[in-house]
Amino acid sequence: MTSASPAPTRSAEARALDALATLCQRLLAAEDELDALDRAIGDGDHGHNLSRAARRLDEVRDTLANLALPDLLRRAGSEIVMSVGGASGPLYGTLLMETGKALPVAPSLAEWATAFAAGVAGLAKRGRAAEGDKTMLDVLAPASRALAVHAGGGRAAALAAMQAAGRQGLEDARPLRARRGRAAYVGERAAGADDPGAASALLCLSTITELLGGES
Repeated sequence: MTSASPAPTRSAEARALDALATLCQRLLAAEDELDALDRAIGDGDHGHNLSRAARRLDEVRDTLANLALPDLLRRAGSEIVMSVGGASGPLYGTLLMETGKALPVAPSLAEWATAFAAGVAGLAKRGRAAEGDKTMLDVLAPASRALAVHAGGGRAAALAAMQAAGRQGLEDARPLRARRGRAAYVGERAAGADDPGAASALLCLSTITELLGGES
């Protein structure tokens, strides 16, 4: 009996495109939930803006499919910056663009961790924010550090650690007053509520972990 041939390894570009597509679907599905979080401490459009980003990435999927991985991320980020208003478009777009700039064409997990750290640093600079300000950085920064620490232990373990650190960051930020963004204007009312940007960032990390954590 002839054994089945192993499935061909997907390229990094194919994995990135599939992850973006699934992430876009989940952002669309979470639009109302994210808007509700934003209404509690902001202007109520975070989910709507991310849905616009998701639709734009779907529109340019064929263009992205023809690009090498670093250029794919940079182009995806640029499209988000150009098509999405509010804070979320420039911030998520910058995260993707700066990550893409730091990536080699065929990155190892350690190189992904380095590039992700560069993306988070670029986002922090653009948003003029730091951890503890009750923003998406409270999820992304600890997640980035966890990925770097665990990058040598295998993809599944590293991504699981990244997701866990991001989730803990969301929980740690919940009781804080916001110091950046619209939520900074509501004072004590922000304490005890989840920041919508932090919530969407955790959704992104959880999706990536689910989709890519089992791949070699």
